[in-house]
Amino acid sequence: MISSAMQDAINVQIRDELYSAYLYLSMAAYFESASLPGFASWMRIQSQEEVTHAMKLFDFVNERGGRVTLHAIEQPPLEFESPRAVFETTYEHEQKVTGLIHNLYEVALEEKDYAAQVMLHWFIDEQVEEEDGVSQILDVLERVGDNDQGLLMLDRELGRRQAH
Repeated sequence: MISSAMQDAINVQIRDELYSAYLYLSMAAYFESASLPGFASWMRIQSQEEVTHAMKLFDFVNERGGRVTLHAIEQPPLEFESPRAVFETTYEHEQKVTGLIHNLYEVALEEKDYAAQVMLHWFIDEQVEEEDGVSQILDVLERVGDNDQGLLMLDRELGRRQAH
């Protein structure tokens, strides 16, 4: 049985993961409107991954005999300055999510919830991967600068990303 403190903390994290999905979908819409379909595709896949993360937490609460309660999700930004600004926002957001996961792990430690600790190890590893991937794209965007040809080449490369 899951403790109420752990259940409540995971329910908040479910909201935060769904907000991430919503944020990345908004970014996909921005890229679509900017005629950058590869960037848009990358963000759509990112959005789908965040929904998968939320559902992993959703299922965990249910498997432990808890009750999922869904919280309101705020509207994400609609406009962005540039592709680089989008990925800077993405990187900052992923760093924030890493902190949220660490806080959730702290609750699991306080509650002596060993099952939650084990489950959260996957999220901790995932956040390392998320931050690294976005950081690499930012590095390329830095090199590309204002070069439209470089941006289109990166767009093509990002469009090759496959959902897993």
